[in-house]
Amino acid sequence: MAGRAEMDRISPLYLLLAGGKSRRMGGGDKNLLNLAGKPLMAHVIERCVPQGMPAVINANGDAGRFAGFGLPVIADVVDGFAGPLAGVLTGLEHAAAHHPDVTHVISLATDAPFLPRDLSVRLMAAVADGAEMAQACSSGRRHPVFAVWPVAMAAGLRAALVEDGLRRIDDFTARHDCAIVEFAAEGAGAPDPFTNLNTPEDLEAARAGPAAGTEG
Repeated sequence: MAGRAEMDRISPLYLLLAGGKSRRMGGGDKNLLNLAGKPLMAHVIERCVPQGMPAVINANGDAGRFAGFGLPVIADVVDGFAGPLAGVLTGLEHAAAHHPDVTHVISLATDAPFLPRDLSVRLMAAVADGAEMAQACSSGRRHPVFAVWPVAMAAGLRAALVEDGLRRIDDFTARHDCAIVEFAAEGAGAPDPFTNLNTPEDLEAARAGPAAGTEG
């Protein structure tokens, strides 16, 4: 288990990935849809982004639609819709350019309102224990968007995207020492913590479920 000294050497920036096209939800920004009185993205922020820590939203188009969160909005640094890897690269290059003290970027999808509250701490602990990077897993299924990435990986990721044409996160992380961190549901009857809401039916089920009334 990582000690305090190893953990203190990790200084994160939180990257809220909000650039999906939400086709199965009917288009638009599904992370702005309401659950228990607040947008889905607000649940992610309250669960996983400690107050006072640097955080940015990665999204293309009109940044004003996210003005209520009070966070910088950064568009993809590569052309075309290159998926979440482009968002991660954007976060890494933004951190390198604007946050010289940041060593790692923690990427978070913004349509998953039941995330573990210790997600970032445990991902960082895996890196502090010696892994190059780490990503989350639950019930034997990996969730590669929920991960911690070293800022020093930016040049390699840009080359993979632009020169090699990589688009799947797993194709890139397979090139590196990536720890897998297992998470469980919060309790009996609780949803998988990485449940993401892709369809109107998913959203209605979440609104009707036992977790709908919980804070954060």
